[in-house]
Amino acid sequence: MILVLVEHSVGRPERLSLEALTLASRIAAATGTGGGPIEAVLVGPDASEAAGQLGGRGVDLVHAVEHDRLTAFAPAAWAAALVQLIGARSADVVMAAGSDRGNEVMAHVAARLELPLAAQVTDVEPGSPLRLTRQRWAGSLLEDARLDAPTKLLTVAPHAVGVDAASSGADAASPRVQAFAPDLTDADLRVAVARRLEPDRTGVSLGDARVVVGGGRGVGSAEAFAELEELASLLGAAVGVSRVVTSNGWRPHAMQIGQTGLRIAPDLYIACGISGAIQHIVGAKAAKRILAINTDRDAPIMSVADYAVIGDLHQVVPAISAEVRRATGS
Repeated sequence: MILVLVEHSVGRPERLSLEALTLASRIAAATGTGGGPIEAVLVGPDASEAAGQLGGRGVDLVHAVEHDRLTAFAPAAWAAALVQLIGARSADVVMAAGSDRGNEVMAHVAARLELPLAAQVTDVEPGSPLRLTRQRWAGSLLEDARLDAPTKLLTVAPHAVGVDAASSGADAASPRVQAFAPDLTDADLRVAVARRLEPDRTGVSLGDARVVVGGGRGVGSAEAFAELEELASLLGAAVGVSRVVTSNGWRPHAMQIGQTGLRIAPDLYIACGISGAIQHIVGAKAAKRILAINTDRDAPIMSVADYAVIGDLHQVVPAISAEVRRATGS
């Protein structure tokens, strides 16, 4: 049996958790992997509501973890609940998204069970032990590995697995939901989120945007981002930035794309004035297409771009915006 920790927000499963469920479905469909039925674990007050969004995702049963002290994220408490479910359900494989939360909780689980954890997995092949491909060195290296343990623990690298469309018809029915009350100690709840401060957001979310317009050092100033924001508005896109932009104080860290920022997976990434350091490329490598606009034809980003415009972004970007307006009549 495969147990998947599913993160959720405002009653909806997170995209990275849906990616983990997609990989879980592939493992379950393969022979000789120790797979089998898929059961999901959701924690928190909105767990039952989010469970209703898992129809057609291959989930047979949802364990809604409920506890009067589990009102906010507490990594050790989540891990305690997961460990108890692993024992109760005799799980063969336990998975989570390779998010900050997923990696932290699974590290706690591995320590409690004294088992190895394979983090940032991108693919699993049939076999016993499991044969894995996983990201190392911030995604700049892919490692072939084998995971041999009574219970196999792994996290799925963000945006390394596409989200399969939910099944329709009889297979689309919402899974059964079963409440689970874990035994928690004060030590399990010693570390917990006290409150969350959300950045001010308008427009499209950077993490969910199908088109992202990115700006780097070449933009030149905070004020010059107006050209990128205009293009993003015309395309229904989000604006992202490189690390140097946040270091210069031109834009907040919440907009940073890269190893120490957000990893994106849009259909199109338009990189304007970005040289393309490996840390930034790691954050944008899941984009289906990359258009680079740069005066330097030898910039590192050119080696990963699908399309390139060699020129001054302050001429190119307004020209693209003008053409979009002409084509759309806006």
